[in-house]
Amino acid sequence: MASDNDTISSTTRLLRSRVSKHAIIGLLISVMCILLATSLAGFIESGSINLDSMVYAQKTNFALWVLDLMPFLFVMWGQYANTVMANEASVVIMDQTSDLRAQADAIEYKANYQATHDLLTGLPNRVLLFDRMLQVQSAAKRDDKLFAILVMDLDHFKEINDTLGHYNGDRLLKQVASRLKDTVRDIDTVGRLGGDEFAVLLPAISTPKAAEDVARKLLKALEPQFEIHDINLDVTASIGIAVYPQHGDDVDTLMQRADVAMYSTKNARTGYGQYCPSLDANSKRRLSLSGELRQSIEKGGMVLHYQPKVSLRTGQIAGAEALVRWQHPEHGMMFPDEFIPLAERTGLIRPLTLWVIEKGLKDCEYWNAQGMNAGVSLNISARELIDPMIPDTFQKLLKTHDVDPSLVVLEITESAIMADPQRALDVLNRLNEMGMKISVDDFGTGYSSLAYLKQLPVSEIKIDKSFVMDMLQDENDAVIVRATIDLAHNLGMSVVAEGVQDRATREQLERLGCDVMQGQFTGMPMERDELIERGTLEPARPAIVSAEG
Repeated sequence: MASDNDTISSTTRLLRSRVSKHAIIGLLISVMCILLATSLAGFIESGSINLDSMVYAQKTNFALWVLDLMPFLFVMWGQYANTVMANEASVVIMDQTSDLRAQADAIEYKANYQATHDLLTGLPNRVLLFDRMLQVQSAAKRDDKLFAILVMDLDHFKEINDTLGHYNGDRLLKQVASRLKDTVRDIDTVGRLGGDEFAVLLPAISTPKAAEDVARKLLKALEPQFEIHDINLDVTASIGIAVYPQHGDDVDTLMQRADVAMYSTKNARTGYGQYCPSLDANSKRRLSLSGELRQSIEKGGMVLHYQPKVSLRTGQIAGAEALVRWQHPEHGMMFPDEFIPLAERTGLIRPLTLWVIEKGLKDCEYWNAQGMNAGVSLNISARELIDPMIPDTFQKLLKTHDVDPSLVVLEITESAIMADPQRALDVLNRLNEMGMKISVDDFGTGYSSLAYLKQLPVSEIKIDKSFVMDMLQDENDAVIVRATIDLAHNLGMSVVAEGVQDRATREQLERLGCDVMQGQFTGMPMERDELIERGTLEPARPAIVSAEG
């Protein structure tokens, strides 16, 4: 405040000095005008200009008296007015300066906030999180204390984002951020690293186990469903933990190792886990596989195997489900669980899916050319299910490979349908109008919404293997299988039972009226030509029984 008063005083003095300078100049001009007027008046009175005539004019001419006073009056008034104006101008300048300073402070604060916070969630970003980690590390080193960093990544967020759109994906991230903040202590820091990845800094823990306790609480906080766009979503996450100093003595190492632990946890589907040195090899392998997967998709490193779908009534192969494999030059045959999560995280799931579709239709064309009238079942993800261009893609490929649409079965999951029911319904109706069949995969494990099921153009239901495999020992599973078969038949749909592993299960399914079976008993996944060699299935044949092993 004192500084502002000093500034006002100095500004006022400066303005007043400038005003006084011009007032003095004005006074001198006025005096010269008075002398000129007096000289003219003296000349008029006496016919000459001298001191006597000028004095006489001043004594006898009242108008000159008034004229003599006016400059001094105007100077006094001007000085007063200018002093007031100078003071007011100083105040105005200071007010404007204060406003500009406040605006500059606000802009600086906003710039600093944007540089250190995530604009979507309001959480600290990577920059601020690392700064706080450095401070915590310094204190921990000085006091010989432990601290931990937890890196959390949402499971299948890309699928949610692709299905519901980025706006709803952002809404979900805000809700997740709010739950995480409400779960931890005030001294802890929850930050967003980017995308669907968050981090939690625990600046004071007693033991590494305390970090695991926090990880469990965070996962627990995500268990209640999230409501987005009138859809209830189950959201899970994977958390990697790194503890100072046992997992690293600098923040970069700790963050990198927490990230390694997180990816390991995601692949193992254990929810959370601490870093251990053996994970580094897997981390390097994952990074290497990411680049290799793209090349394999583009250059023919992927292969399709087919698991037969066998009619329970005739024993003939009614079709086959296409299952993608990665024939890796170093690691050998890799199964979907090893690379599908990688494809989803890296955005390669779409080109991979399109490759599977085209390859499956091409092989179906080959079977028919060899006289084997068998269809192909293709798995369609949630992303393709809401893509309005996917029907056009199928139409083009069906024409290219001269495949009858009735031979194509598109397998979709209940969760994929429920992600965006209206858009899914529109796409499925278009695909069905083209002549392709729709199958609901893993029935009974998802939302099981009969309200939507009856609206969809579904011609087939696949009972999940988790119910089929134990149906002879578990009465509850047997009831579910029986009820699903009856439900499907009443709705005019056929039923496929997955996970059939022995003759007894096959016979029980036949008694219940199931239409098609699939599993080890029908044959392990095989190559295109091997499927032709099989042709039909006689369950009693030793070759098929040995396939269980």
